[in-house]
Amino acid sequence: MLADGLVFALLGSALAIGLAGIGSALGVGIAGEAGAGVMTEDPGKFGQVLLLQALPGTQGIYGLLAGFWVLIKLGLFGGTPAAVTIAQGMQIMFACLPIAIVGLLSGISQGKTAAASIGLIARRPEETGKAIILPAMVETYAVLSLLATILLLNSIKL
Repeated sequence: MLADGLVFALLGSALAIGLAGIGSALGVGIAGEAGAGVMTEDPGKFGQVLLLQALPGTQGIYGLLAGFWVLIKLGLFGGTPAAVTIAQGMQIMFACLPIAIVGLLSGISQGKTAAASIGLIARRPEETGKAIILPAMVETYAVLSLLATILLLNSIKL
């Protein structure tokens, strides 16, 4: 029975890493498509485009952080794994859902916003600061979901 709990906990880790990573990959791809179009006209905008394209990649980092937090909590990085009941494993799995779900959706949304901001700097490069703030607003919710996941994970006693 204790192994069943570990399965749920590892599923939570995998969801956090996988879904947030998918969101980042899609978001970075969306922004990259827009950036490639801009750079065909003005290769000198590479630095600005790269910065905006990189922003949606943070959700994947947050998901990875949450996933590793679970693995550390379970004692899988140096020692004997913790005994995890099914209830505890499910708690861990559900605690991972905020960053998994919000990471997926905000990564895609941030990619779309970054793509629009890349269009802005294509026409008005002096507005780069404003162009960065727009996708950074989406980032707020990814950070909040990571915080929620960490707080939930820390509240689970093994």
